Amino acid sequence: MGDAQKDLAKQALSKALEVRRKLNLDLKSPVCIYDVCKELGLTVQFVPLFGIEGMYLNEDGGKRILVSSLRPLPRKNYTCGHELGHDLFGHGSKVDELEEATRRNQRDPQEFLVDCFAGFLLMPKIAVLNAFTLRGWMPATTTPQQVFTVACSFGVGYNTLIDHMTYTLQLITEAKAKELKKSNPKTVRQELLGESSNPLMIADEQWLLKTIDVEVGYQLLLPKTVRIESNIISFQGNIQQNCLFRADCQGVVRAYCPDSNWAAFIRVSRFEYAGFSEFRHTEESDDE
Repeated sequence: MGDAQKDLAKQALSKALEVRRKLNLDLKSPVCIYDVCKELGLTVQFVPLFGIEGMYLNEDGGKRILVSSLRPLPRKNYTCGHELGHDLFGHGSKVDELEEATRRNQRDPQEFLVDCFAGFLLMPKIAVLNAFTLRGWMPATTTPQQVFTVACSFGVGYNTLIDHMTYTLQLITEAKAKELKKSNPKTVRQELLGESSNPLMIADEQWLLKTIDVEVGYQLLLPKTVRIESNIISFQGNIQQNCLFRADCQGVVRAYCPDSNWAAFIRVSRFEYAGFSEFRHTEESDDE
């Protein structure tokens, strides 16, 4: 990373810390990026954008983030953080096409800046270290399953977390990153569940957010004593002393463990939901 990029990364970190302070968000916990945008008064809308990750629109006195509804859930989350960066840094309207972030960053300093911002906002160094420490793990010796679990807790992709830990936070070496990238979410799911499967969300007893966001069709691996009273989530079986569920339809349900303080609201959106972000978990919305 050159001096110019180091300066941009410092700006990105400062802005991410500023947002967390403004919203009274601590540095040890993950955040829901859509809740952050709502608190900042910025509209987020999911639309079926082909060949595009997302857009930031700043025209005629109105500002809006558009996120492609066709992308995987973790990618949508990061894209939303990226577009939020464009807003907070006062950039004009932007269209972010599907391409490798590295190539995009090398070409456009603004893209590098907001990519760094998204990483720092969603995955502060203290929060990443805390996520490993709470589980009794260490970044230097982490396994693919552990990385996948931590990535789930931050709502980001497996490779996204690895790259952030390697090049930005410098918590693992490039050799370790290369080793971890020999695996991927599909192989992790196969190791856990014994077969290829739908997308999986692991929310263990160290999950810090009060919400768990998934889409219809997602599988959820939850603590073994969890209780859920709803027909939108169906029990699939016991996996490694945990409970496997499937998200069957849109809605919100409370999950809790009667023998501990663990509790969270599972928020299920339709697969490839198109509409405003605040309506993504409701059974019907008036914006489509």
